[in-house]
Amino acid sequence: MFLRATTRKKDGKEHRYYSVVENKRVSGGRVLQRHVLYLGEINSSQELAWRRSIEVLDEGTRAARTLALFPEDRCEGVVADESIVRLKLAQLRLERPRQWGACWLTLRLWQQLGLDAFWGERLAPSRKGTRFDQVLFVLVAYRLLSPGSEWRLHRHWFERSALGDLLGADAALADIHSLYGCHDRLLEHKQAVFDHLVGRWRDLFNASFDVLLYDLTSTYFESDPPADDADKRRHGYSRDHRPDCVQVVIALVVTPEGLPLAYEVLAGNTRDCTTLKDFLARIEAQYGKARRVWCMDRGVPTEEVLAQMRTSDPPVHYLVGTPKGRLTRLEQALLEKPWHVARPGVQVKLLAQDGELYVFAESRDRVAKERSMRRRQLKWLWGRLNQLSTMSLARDALLMKLGAAQTKAPAAWRLIEVEVPKHGARFTYQLDRDKLRQVRRREGRYLLRTNLIESDPAKLWQFYLQLVEVEAAFKTLKGDLAIRPIFHQDESRIEAHIFIAFLAYCVYVTLGRQLKALAPGLTPRAVLEKFSAVQMIDVYVPTTDGRELSLTRYTQPEPELKLLLNKLRLTLPAQAPPKITTAELARVMPM
Repeated sequence: MFLRATTRKKDGKEHRYYSVVENKRVSGGRVLQRHVLYLGEINSSQELAWRRSIEVLDEGTRAARTLALFPEDRCEGVVADESIVRLKLAQLRLERPRQWGACWLTLRLWQQLGLDAFWGERLAPSRKGTRFDQVLFVLVAYRLLSPGSEWRLHRHWFERSALGDLLGADAALADIHSLYGCHDRLLEHKQAVFDHLVGRWRDLFNASFDVLLYDLTSTYFESDPPADDADKRRHGYSRDHRPDCVQVVIALVVTPEGLPLAYEVLAGNTRDCTTLKDFLARIEAQYGKARRVWCMDRGVPTEEVLAQMRTSDPPVHYLVGTPKGRLTRLEQALLEKPWHVARPGVQVKLLAQDGELYVFAESRDRVAKERSMRRRQLKWLWGRLNQLSTMSLARDALLMKLGAAQTKAPAAWRLIEVEVPKHGARFTYQLDRDKLRQVRRREGRYLLRTNLIESDPAKLWQFYLQLVEVEAAFKTLKGDLAIRPIFHQDESRIEAHIFIAFLAYCVYVTLGRQLKALAPGLTPRAVLEKFSAVQMIDVYVPTTDGRELSLTRYTQPEPELKLLLNKLRLTLPAQAPPKITTAELARVMPM
């Protein structure tokens, strides 16, 4: 067993890295070498100490074998030197494995966004020395990597992660009172974070803010309505299909690339059409009045707001979805207009009317998709109705089952005429073929409206398709980042919880943008899982004089991960230097 040295040049200097290597004889007389332990870089003073102290005690014979780690040190006199402190490799211990790779990557992304410096300037330490900027990073990393309650973070997750090693902190960083106390310090800096991110999105991804996407979602609480009328938790239109639960509404603005710019938490009974006006004023104050296009789904803007956007100076441009029901009024005029190819598989008709441009778009792919969905839903509903017609049910039971079928397949239900007599438990049903023909004509077709009169139809279609980025953001917040369940009861902490999820999404989307440029085809979640395979572990090697040599090491990445690191232009940090557990031995072996 010996040390193998590898010399590498870095920044014009030579660096020597060492590994403990063992020779092993195999069949045929061949000798293979096996890496026992990676030691990292050892400077000249450390090397001298290792030459004096590293010998292996063969506990089977109670004798020290002449196995100098440096081959050139082999000599007869070294064994007789009583000052030598030998390592008992047979008693080597591996303790406290913990997740390191994904934690390290999250910290790198946090630093790339400049959020370490941003929060370091704004979150002052507590009187006990708790660094709340680090506590916040722990909360964000937890939300990104393994979302759950703050109690779970405090009791289990922090100790199973290497965040303490990366931040140079101990378990006090995840104290439950520190976690809750951090929530209470965040919201006053929300607008400053939005302003900071604008600059980072520009620097990192050359982002522009000429097109902004705006949409809303909701998140619910399985609790009773609060007594305080000012509380935002209210019953309202539930996008989670939980009208029985109180909720809050979240309004979000993102760029077409999915980069989040701002959000707001609104009362759960807020109507979509009442939210836009305040957001327009806020964004214009933040980014200035410019030739900017707002893309929104139908139901968000009111006719009054759209009129204000058209008549403002300069005009605020918009592209908004329009209910297909408006086609009835415009159908005849649109029939007279020619089709224009927006892109392969997509054609549009343009109709200028009353200072607006109506865009009637037809997507071949969407036609096939919507038709398949309609057929599948209609087939299920027809089979269910046929099944119910053969069952002997009381009237109340029948109505309940019919209601359940309608809830499960609402689009198909509108195509079937179901008649239940006022008395009795029998019903009749038939397909409404006129409605079916009308639906078929409108499959894969969308009616948009805009005040961009002279715009390219292909560009308009592309703008509207980018609304999926907002939907993707909401999906990530509710799925990967598990914004719910929300375990807090205090309203300010609920909003702080959503703020932490927003910061985690910023880290998530930063990784996503880098992957799109450097490693296309990989998702942020898949990459985080790959990095999570790199663990950190504590290595303890006892010595013959009762002391211990300790090394903290992360495991070497697999070849696939090494390739990914290279693609992302990331370099893992150097391993931590070895440590001696006692001050006396540390003086013998200077580090």
